[in-house]
Amino acid sequence: MLDVLNRTDPPQDCDAMYDTPVSLHNCCIDFICDNLESLCNAEVTPLGHCKLTFKDQDIYFQHHLSERLLEALCEKDKLTDDTLTLFDAKIMNLRQVCIRDVQLTTKGLRTLKQHKISDLEVTGLKTVTINDVIGCLGEWSLTNLRSLNVSNSTFLNSTKFCVVVSLSKLRNLVSLNVSRTEFNKHGLEIIAEDLPKLESLDISVTPIDDISALRKCRDRLKSLSMYCLRAAQTSDMVPVLSELKKLVHLDVSDDSFQSVHSILSTSPLTKFKIIDLLSQSSCLPHLTSLDISGKDGITEEVLSDFLREHEIRFLGLSLTPACKFDRFKEPACAEFKSDLMVTGEATERQVTEALRRYTTRALYMQKSLYTLFSLTQEMVVPREDIIRLVLPAMKLHPRQLGVQMAATACLYNLSKAELGQKIHPKCLKEIIVLTLKAMENFPNHQQLQKNALLTLCSDRMLQDVQFDQFRCAQLVMDCLCLFDDPSMNRMSVAICSILAAKISTQKTSQLGAKTRYMKKMLQLVRQKIENNHVDITLKFTLSALWNLTDESPATCNVFLKEGGLDLFMSTLQMVEGMDTDTRVQVETKVLGLLNNIAEVQSFRNFLMREDFLMIAKRLLKAEQIDVSYFAAGIVAHLASDGAQSWLIAGTDRADILTELYNVVLKWEQPNVEMVAYRSFNPFIPLLQSSEMPAVQLWAVWAILHVCTKNAQKYCAMLQEEKVCRILEQVICEPCLDTNVRNIGNQVVTLVQSNGKKSP
Repeated sequence: MLDVLNRTDPPQDCDAMYDTPVSLHNCCIDFICDNLESLCNAEVTPLGHCKLTFKDQDIYFQHHLSERLLEALCEKDKLTDDTLTLFDAKIMNLRQVCIRDVQLTTKGLRTLKQHKISDLEVTGLKTVTINDVIGCLGEWSLTNLRSLNVSNSTFLNSTKFCVVVSLSKLRNLVSLNVSRTEFNKHGLEIIAEDLPKLESLDISVTPIDDISALRKCRDRLKSLSMYCLRAAQTSDMVPVLSELKKLVHLDVSDDSFQSVHSILSTSPLTKFKIIDLLSQSSCLPHLTSLDISGKDGITEEVLSDFLREHEIRFLGLSLTPACKFDRFKEPACAEFKSDLMVTGEATERQVTEALRRYTTRALYMQKSLYTLFSLTQEMVVPREDIIRLVLPAMKLHPRQLGVQMAATACLYNLSKAELGQKIHPKCLKEIIVLTLKAMENFPNHQQLQKNALLTLCSDRMLQDVQFDQFRCAQLVMDCLCLFDDPSMNRMSVAICSILAAKISTQKTSQLGAKTRYMKKMLQLVRQKIENNHVDITLKFTLSALWNLTDESPATCNVFLKEGGLDLFMSTLQMVEGMDTDTRVQVETKVLGLLNNIAEVQSFRNFLMREDFLMIAKRLLKAEQIDVSYFAAGIVAHLASDGAQSWLIAGTDRADILTELYNVVLKWEQPNVEMVAYRSFNPFIPLLQSSEMPAVQLWAVWAILHVCTKNAQKYCAMLQEEKVCRILEQVICEPCLDTNVRNIGNQVVTLVQSNGKKSP
């Protein structure tokens, strides 16, 4: 049996969850991704390669569906050489291809040759070169490709030589992103010469140390991004940039006031001063977007003059003091422009814009998230829009401690308490998934673990969202064992008490059977008992132990081996003189766990002790039905196991059975559900104890109790486990006790009526 406070039923009032349901389109795409094995056949080609085909041969995907399926497979880490073969041009139509952070080979990428691709994004690919990718495109794609993004992929061949010549084939390319690659000065010269339609170029974080080749593009280049570029430190930068008269967007930002490249360089470079460019206020006449984030030496006077001469609509000022100029943050300032988008750390608008634009930049994300943390501490309105900006940063920088620390803190602020009630479950799931990833990557960092626990320790998160609950429980228990922090202990056992009721019995056994987990939880109980202190941590720990032992003999065994029974005896004795509410709560949880032990026949002898049986007899007569119910359950299970042990324990079995019968007979059904069950299997031997009406009476009363409180769940369970059939046989026995038959008939009638209501 489970702690009823942690039952697994869905919440009754879920209207808020479905205000904005996931679209049918996305549900279908998710279903396909998650069920490829059942929807597809795996064939072997004459060359011995695997090829996937849909079992339904009449399927055809329009290009937007094909492209969304491809992206979804990427997001779910299910895009492989084999699954890529599913995109046969006979049933799929790819025009815009987006493949991110997936390691493929040319075997799978050759599938692209069949498609007419106009826009191609293959980022984070390290297993094959960019030239290999281009070689996997068909003639139509090579001729008509307009946009290519190969950021964070590689140009290096097997001999570690940078080969970029294949880019020359893309004569109609308009946009090229080779950021964070080995793309060099030679490559820049090639594309400037051979790509006559190139208008947009991103060479950020590349080893280019001379951009003079861009002069060949001065009559066509409209967008140039050179974030953290080595060449951006050279003194001849401004003359080259000044000649690019067509530029609409220019990014010359850095990671900090001192470039990473200049720090690592053995030969110091003359630093490109942004003030030299800004001082030429008449250059770049068509510029509307300028990013000078991370640059030093920006004066308000020079920047103001430059802005006066240009119709700037975006200005990047992150990691600079300039973002704090009044004209960029104070609406009351005469020069403030509401239509000018600025990145920085001075206002919420600046921070959110930085999060939106700089996702790939770890330092920028860290700084923006730390600022965001301060801004979100007092938020009272749900801001899912901001959460959607935090999540990509976490995902892209899983091993950057600074990013993860700030992000987990922000997510707690944005999803805590009432705020979480208005956030869609799909968004909450993403929060949980990335929070668990952070816990995995930084298991020894106490503050990050604490941030994660704060976020996860939420009824909304744990009750309303579908996620890998077993993985979460393991990480939380690891955290519990590693750190000795009172607040972390409280949150850990609270989370575990809820999750243990939701995962399968097999999974709870894996958790509970780990000795170090059991030792830690019993240690927490022991500390509270020794200090004669009952608090929320003790109550959650008892709930967690109760739920972990449910139908788990392995966990019960570890509990007994680690001295849990004696400890729980001490617990029952300690609370005997406490106030009623406290005493009842503790007694209920302790007896609930001991009930789980009593359900295991081989462990009943541990409970056949005179001191324990005396406590059980006393609690059997408790005024509070919660306590009496669980004490009665223990007695019923022990009594069903034969008489010899009772004699050894010095207790009259007949007398205690009489007491059990009279106690159950006096009970009235409470208004609320006292307990939850995973199954009714433990009741079968009790129902069949024909010589012990008291045992049968407790069993049928317990079954009726949960069925009246949650008929939909438990009536179906009785049918599925064929326990209802056993009960029908029992109530037909001629010598059956009248009270047992009456209650048993009520259960059968309830099951039958509930079945008729089912569709």
